[in-house]
Amino acid sequence: MRERQAIRQRRRAREFEAFVAGAAGRLLHASTLLTAEPADDNPRARRLLTAALARTYADWDRLRGEDPYDRTRQELAARFARGAWHYRQHGGGVLERLTPQERLVLVLRLYEGVAEEQTAALLGLPAERVRAICTRATAAMRSGPRAPAGPAREAATP
Repeated sequence: MRERQAIRQRRRAREFEAFVAGAAGRLLHASTLLTAEPADDNPRARRLLTAALARTYADWDRLRGEDPYDRTRQELAARFARGAWHYRQHGGGVLERLTPQERLVLVLRLYEGVAEEQTAALLGLPAERVRAICTRATAAMRSGPRAPAGPAREAATP
């Protein structure tokens, strides 16, 4: 009995390690985009991903055909959304000028390719709201850097 359990645990660990080896890089990048940290200095993103992966590992035997990447991405998004107030500080990341909600929608929709309806269901928002947030976030990213405030801006306009 114990031997079978040990074999099952080793197989589970190998399967999970293989999953992490293939998916961790992309998930870390998504987590880094969410936290708006620089790619080379992202401790909050790493903690967020570690917690999501730990949850996936805990549920590994119950996945039963469910995509572990999708499950981990859902957990990552949920953890970020629950603790989004932690991520309001700007860290120099590419999406730093967006709000946490805008970052979450943009990462899920554009970087991860999650359908609008799935994103809406995951976040508990209407699909129209997800569409509006994504449109606003995309426009903000396309608009370029924000103009400086104060005297420098006034001097630039005749």
